[in-house]
Amino acid sequence: MILTTTHTIEGHTIREYKGVVTGETIIGANFVKDFFAGIRDIVGGRSASYEKVLIEGKETSMREMQERAAQLGANAIVGIDIDYETVGQNGSMLMVATSGTAVVIE
Repeated sequence: MILTTTHTIEGHTIREYKGVVTGETIIGANFVKDFFAGIRDIVGGRSASYEKVLIEGKETSMREMQERAAQLGANAIVGIDIDYETVGQNGSMLMVATSGTAVVIE
């Protein structure tokens, strides 16, 4: 399946629009990750544990969106948007939401 943030796919014609598809993921960040990320913030540098959570959330959300598009008979998703948000008590969880338009291309 072709995935793109653009509204067209160069070299392909969109034959049919199947509708908007979404994927949602909510991942909790545990205490240990929070503790070590806090230490890293004090001494500087990147937080590998949080980066891993971001990547995992995005990949899961994208996969869910692709599955929904495939169920509609689509072979591509155009206009993809990825949103990240903290949710839960004290922002303890990360939500990743993806959306796009499922299409059939040739």
